[in-house]
Amino acid sequence: MKTDTPIKRQQTKVIITCAVTGAIHTPSMSPHLPITPEEIIEASVGAAEAGAAIIHLHARDPITGKPDQSPEAFGKFLPQIKARTNAVLNLTSGGSPFMKIEERIQPSMKFSPEVASLNMGSLNFALFPMLSRFKEFKHDWERQHLESSKDLIFRNTFKDIEFALKACAENDTRFEFECYDIGHLYNLAHFVDRGLIKPPFFVQSVFGILGGIGTHYEDVVHMKRTADRLFGHHYQWSVLGAGRNQLPIAAMSAGMGGNIRVGLEDSLWLGKGTLAKTNAEQVIKARQIIEGLGLEVASPDDARKMLDLKGSDKVNF
Repeated sequence: MKTDTPIKRQQTKVIITCAVTGAIHTPSMSPHLPITPEEIIEASVGAAEAGAAIIHLHARDPITGKPDQSPEAFGKFLPQIKARTNAVLNLTSGGSPFMKIEERIQPSMKFSPEVASLNMGSLNFALFPMLSRFKEFKHDWERQHLESSKDLIFRNTFKDIEFALKACAENDTRFEFECYDIGHLYNLAHFVDRGLIKPPFFVQSVFGILGGIGTHYEDVVHMKRTADRLFGHHYQWSVLGAGRNQLPIAAMSAGMGGNIRVGLEDSLWLGKGTLAKTNAEQVIKARQIIEGLGLEVASPDDARKMLDLKGSDKVNF
């Protein structure tokens, strides 16, 4: 889908997504990173109460904190979060860069969420620069997790992407399309042109991962401009900035008519030298940016309408 003349929309409601734990940061990096099912539940509920319309979820081993993409691990917190909040629950199919798509898509196949994430291309996914900041680790897997990313390709081939799309085609799960570089937008357009993806598209642009696009203002503008040209008014744009870039890029997006993602998956920090104690603290910061611009934070039901989601009554948990 390529549009010669992008259709500009003035959006007044802004979706906040909160990614509460992820698979990048390790337990030794912050005592506040949610690890156990109970911690993930409390983090999710707190983020929703603070204003997050969408909660993006990963699972971890409750003892070691290692990423766990088994449906059983997700089953330990999904029903409880759903019972305590109206937020849209978004299950990762990214899982960990060390996993294959057949493993990463299993929770979404089992639980039929309203939204699942889907990376739109392969890339070098470098975590090893964090070794310059973090020297001591509680668990053996943590250092290796970072060091091995020097020789890591986060695999998401066209075959992988098509597999994920078709695996969830019958359960009406929509996707958050994570785009780490400009080429990923064109990959998305390829699947749109083939009729495998229908609008509206939820495009999550990722800035600041070594191996993907950078964090300069021009990078953000280029990503938005390209998405506008490819998808016109048929998509919702959101951003996440890694590490210290989280809130500056969030502010850019809100000012450009986009949506925002925050959370301890993307950044452990609240400000320079200050660890975020909760995901909710970051959501509050995002809310302040949105409301400071005279915009409105979207509710979960607003997000469902904006993204044309099936509703929480049609999930399998």
